[in-house]
Amino acid sequence: MRSSPNATRRAALLGLAAFTLFSTHDVIVKDLGARYSPFQIIFFAALMSFPLISVVMIRDGAPGTLRPRHPWWLALRSISGSLAVISAFSAFNLLSLGEVYAIIFASPLIITLLAIPLLGEVVRLRRGLAVAVGLIGVVIVLDPSATRFGPGHAAALGAAFFGALNAVIVRKIGREERGVVMILYPMMTNFLITGAILPLVYQPLPLADLGKLALVSLLVIAAMQLLVAAYRTGDAIVVAPMQYSQIIWAALFGALVFGESVEMNTVAGALIIVLSGLYILRREASGSSENTPVLRTRMRVGTLSGLRIGQHLRRRSGPGR
Repeated sequence: MRSSPNATRRAALLGLAAFTLFSTHDVIVKDLGARYSPFQIIFFAALMSFPLISVVMIRDGAPGTLRPRHPWWLALRSISGSLAVISAFSAFNLLSLGEVYAIIFASPLIITLLAIPLLGEVVRLRRGLAVAVGLIGVVIVLDPSATRFGPGHAAALGAAFFGALNAVIVRKIGREERGVVMILYPMMTNFLITGAILPLVYQPLPLADLGKLALVSLLVIAAMQLLVAAYRTGDAIVVAPMQYSQIIWAALFGALVFGESVEMNTVAGALIIVLSGLYILRREASGSSENTPVLRTRMRVGTLSGLRIGQHLRRRSGPGR
C-alpha cells in the first residue's frame, strides 16, 4: 500500500523526531560514560525503564504462557541484544559520536549477510556489491593505515554485529513468539549481566545523574512511540532511511557539547556506508528480497529495552500491515 503525500511527509517527520530523541539519548549516555561504567549506566537506566515497559507487557493480550516457543533462538536474541547495548554504550564513551554512528550504520550490511544463513535469503549481485562497497566504507572509517583501531572501534563493530544478529533473530521468530516473551527475556538478561558486574564498577550517583538516567529511559520509550506512529503513518521505505539523520546530529552535538571535530575519513566512510544502506533498502522495497530483513528491521541498535516496533503494529493494525 502506497501512502498519500501528506502521510509520507508526516511519517518522515515522525521518523526524524524519533531519531532526534535517540541521538539526544546518546549524548546523555556519552556524558555519563565519562564518569560511570557502561554496566552501571545500563543497569540503572534499565531499572528506571522497567515500570514503563511493564505497561507495554501488560497490554499484550495474546494468549499463551511465558514459556518461549524457540528457547535457544530467544536465548541468543537476549544475549546478542545485551552485548549490542553494552558495546554501543562503551563505544560512545571511547569514540566521537560521528565515528560510532558511522560504524553502527554498517548494521544493514551485516543484516543482509546474516539473513543468508539464518533466513534463507538470496542475495544477488547488486545487493552483494552494495554490501561489499559498504564494508569498504567501514574500512575507510577505521583507517587501518593510521593504526587508529582501538577498543572503541572494536566496541562499535560489536554493536553493529550483535545489533544485526538481534534484528535477524527477531525477523526469524518474532511472529511466533508472544510480544511479552520477546521483551521480558532480553530485559532480564540485561539485568542479570549488568547486575552481576555492578558491584565491581559501582560509583555513587548524585541526584542530578540519577535524573539523567531517568531521562535516558524516557527518551527511549518516547522515541519508540514516535517510530510506531511513523511506521503506522507511512511506508517503511520512507521511515527507515530517517535513521541516517543521526549523523547530522552527531556532528552538531559532538561539536557543541563535546568539542569534537569530524575527520574526513569518517565523513567519506559514513557517506559510502549510508549510500550502500539506502541502496539495499530500495532494492528490498522493489521486491528483490523475499524476507526484506533490513526494511523490516524496526529496531534501533544500542537501545536498552527489548521493545519492537513490529509488535505494536501487529497489535494495533492487524497482521496485514
